[in-house]
Amino acid sequence: MENPEAQNEELHFNSRIPLDELKNAVDAIKSQLGKIIIGQNEFIELLIVSLLAKGHVLIEGVPGIAKTITAKLFAKTLKTDFNRIQFTPDLMPSDVLGTSVLNMKTSEFEFKKGPIFSNIVLIDEINRAPAKTQAALFEVMEERQITMDGHKYTMEYPFMVLATQNPIEQEGTYALPEAQLDRFLFKIKVGYPTLENEVTILKTHHDRKSDIPQDQIEGVLTPDALKKFRSQVQDILIEDKIFNYIAQIVDKTRNHQHLYLGGSPRASLSIMNASKAFAAINGRDFVTPDDVKRSLAPVLRHRIILSPEREMEGMTPETVIDIIAQSIEIPR
Repeated sequence: MENPEAQNEELHFNSRIPLDELKNAVDAIKSQLGKIIIGQNEFIELLIVSLLAKGHVLIEGVPGIAKTITAKLFAKTLKTDFNRIQFTPDLMPSDVLGTSVLNMKTSEFEFKKGPIFSNIVLIDEINRAPAKTQAALFEVMEERQITMDGHKYTMEYPFMVLATQNPIEQEGTYALPEAQLDRFLFKIKVGYPTLENEVTILKTHHDRKSDIPQDQIEGVLTPDALKKFRSQVQDILIEDKIFNYIAQIVDKTRNHQHLYLGGSPRASLSIMNASKAFAAINGRDFVTPDDVKRSLAPVLRHRIILSPEREMEGMTPETVIDIIAQSIEIPR
């Protein structure tokens, strides 16, 4: 009789998910954004991965490097609604979620929905608003719903938050608490373009003249197609040794000498979901250790806290993540 394990391996090998349509959609999004955005390929790919993995994204970078415009154009490639909320120190939770207003005709209170009720929501400079306004996002980001006056209001599908923040200017800002940071699948750090890319940016901006960038971007992905692609991503295969690999990495962050705070089980789930999305956009129906490695920095950099000594020495979370990844044997 044939070994059952060998049968399982054969079944595993022959199992295939049709990912051509998903790959074509990803290429179409990249192509649309490539018309305007120069040299931010990793940034764009992480946005797409986060969308497929049902995650929210925190985007960090200095002013003027196209954080906001990339997020806006990314939303334009999706055939969904889009809202932008500018966070300021005087912004109240009701300015984000909505408020109950007395209807003089019926003498009853009616709930007027706030700008958070959209599909893709760009929150510009999220760390400009005080803690109570930031806290208004806790429920909606995790559960895709808000509770107001005892009533539950569910967000329309899909719902994704793209938030930006400036790491340099800290005056008048409110650092995001760990519980808030943990709700973001990725923290994407956006850097300056290379010299060659900056020359290209200047040329394309000159050639575009007075054309509005948003007018050149077409919607290429519908909510129904996204739902189908997300379902396919969920079906991507992961072997037990990959589960163990992810768990070992996150467990190591919890008792590492350089870290004061490690990753939670939500971090493990985020790495797994991101790894499946990375596999899918590369046309594979199974996760490899390389997919896990690509997910580590964007998933963990905002979830771990360096020990005070290491922080004073100038060590970065990315350095520790790399040390941990190298210390764990890669499954074969």
